Amino acid sequence: MSILKSIIEHINYVASAILFVIGLYTVLTHSNLLKKVIGINIIETSIFLFFVSVGYVTGGRAPIVEASGNHVYVNPLPSALILTGIVVAVSITAYALSLIIKLYEAYGTLDMDEIMEARSGQTNE
Repeated sequence: MSILKSIIEHINYVASAILFVIGLYTVLTHSNLLKKVIGINIIETSIFLFFVSVGYVTGGRAPIVEASGNHVYVNPLPSALILTGIVVAVSITAYALSLIIKLYEAYGTLDMDEIMEARSGQTNE
């Protein structure tokens, strides 16, 4: 019973680990470049969830200085880091998708194995 209670109390960490494994499995097992980008986005999302979960404080308040009281405050640094990470992740995803479009125009496929075969055939000539 205590294991179930512990899992329920830390469900954010469990969900983050599950999302990470799903994304890693997707990246490692699929040769379609679009599916790989989706897997990388799932991994990024799991890391964002993990950092936000670490920064959460039960009963914490916004870090606004008040004149009275002894309060527990939430650390704003994880949220700021995650906002920066989201911007970087969106930028990298947009760049990766533009590269995928160029690869599709050049080779007519998104399958990494077929692209590698076509590239090896071009270098032998």
